[in-house]
Amino acid sequence: MPERVSHVVSLLHASLLVADLARSRAFYEGVLGLTANPARPAMSFDGVWYDVGGGQIHLINLPNPDPVSGRPEHGGRDRHTALGVNGLDALQARLDAAGLPYTRSRSGRAALFLRDPDGNALELVEVAQAGEAK
Repeated sequence: MPERVSHVVSLLHASLLVADLARSRAFYEGVLGLTANPARPAMSFDGVWYDVGGGQIHLINLPNPDPVSGRPEHGGRDRHTALGVNGLDALQARLDAAGLPYTRSRSGRAALFLRDPDGNALELVEVAQAGEAK
C-alpha cells in the first residue's frame, strides 16, 4: 500500500490569552465588530470564540506567561494574527475614534497593525470582496 502523504490544509483557530474578558470583548466586538459564537463548550476557564471566515479566534482568560511590555512597537515585527477585512479605511476610522494606536504595514500593502488590550498583535489586511478586483 502506498504511503499516505499528509499536509496542513487549514488554520482552525488562533488562541489569544486575555486578562480581562469583558475589556477584551469590548475591543473584539465593539471595535472589530466580531460576534461571539454561542457554541463554546463549558471549560475550566472563561473565554469566548469568534467565527472569522472558516476559522476562529479563541480568547482564553488565563494568566499570560509571556511579557506584555517590551514588545516591538510595530506588530509586524512580533508574532501576530492576520485578519482579512473589508473596508479597512472605515475600520481605521473606528480605531481613530476609539483612540487606539496602530501602524501601517511597512510593505506598502493595504494593512495595519495594532494590539488588543492584552498586547496581542493583530494585522488587519484589506481583502477584495466577492466580485471586486483588488
